[in-house]
Amino acid sequence: MSFVPPRILCIGTHHKTGTVWMRRVWRMIGEALDIPFVAIHDPNKFHRIPEMDRVIVANWAAQFAPELFARRDARFLHVIRDPRDVLLSGARYHESTSGRHERFLRQPDSALNGKSYQEHLRGLKTEDEKLEFEMHHMHQRVLDEMMSWPYGHERAFDVRYEDLIEDAECKLFVQALRFFGFNASECDAAREIFFDNSLFGGLSSDSSQGRVAHHVKSGKARQWQSQLPVAVARNYLNRHGNDLISLGYENDHSWINHIGVKQVGTDAHIGEAF
Repeated sequence: MSFVPPRILCIGTHHKTGTVWMRRVWRMIGEALDIPFVAIHDPNKFHRIPEMDRVIVANWAAQFAPELFARRDARFLHVIRDPRDVLLSGARYHESTSGRHERFLRQPDSALNGKSYQEHLRGLKTEDEKLEFEMHHMHQRVLDEMMSWPYGHERAFDVRYEDLIEDAECKLFVQALRFFGFNASECDAAREIFFDNSLFGGLSSDSSQGRVAHHVKSGKARQWQSQLPVAVARNYLNRHGNDLISLGYENDHSWINHIGVKQVGTDAHIGEAF
């Protein structure tokens, strides 16, 4: 079978796994390299993809039409994150954000007695209640998306957010660029954009970088270990313990024994709302 050069370059993330970051980075790469950037929120509308020349196609729920996965000229970059940190980040963000980007947060819901998602979340009294609510609602949706991805697909490059956020030498990102068929000069230009828009690079001391800098907070890796309440962690284990193993974040269920233990000796960054 002859080699088909990558033409349709698909970027798939999930809520709270670096979506704002990747959107900014790949839009800028597209502008720098004169590659159109197309965000397709409905995977069934894949016909909107231009039929000629390279194109960057983004879906922020990592949902692409089966027809795209079957195309030999399509390549995929897929970003996931430890679901326990997604849960923590999601609950905090959904309670505190004043932005208008997530419409579901403000739409009245009959299942919540006419309250919106955010109103209901803010009305809960304890952190445990808020995390449990998030776990059963938006977090379930995000985890379902992660679990439905075709891991091991020959034309997909799967990466962890935790690895990207520590990729100070940009080696992992350059691997993704080469997987997308970028030549040496294109890799250099895209690498610089990635570095300049990362917490270890241009955003480390520049708070004027617009929405990304405003949208991100720093913290340590594996926040769940010290910040996930014990009762919530036990319920999470019962609901999603096997999912964590399937995604490669755990080998077994013994992580529950480390809840409440603060990690030391790591300065890895995790974006609360990145």
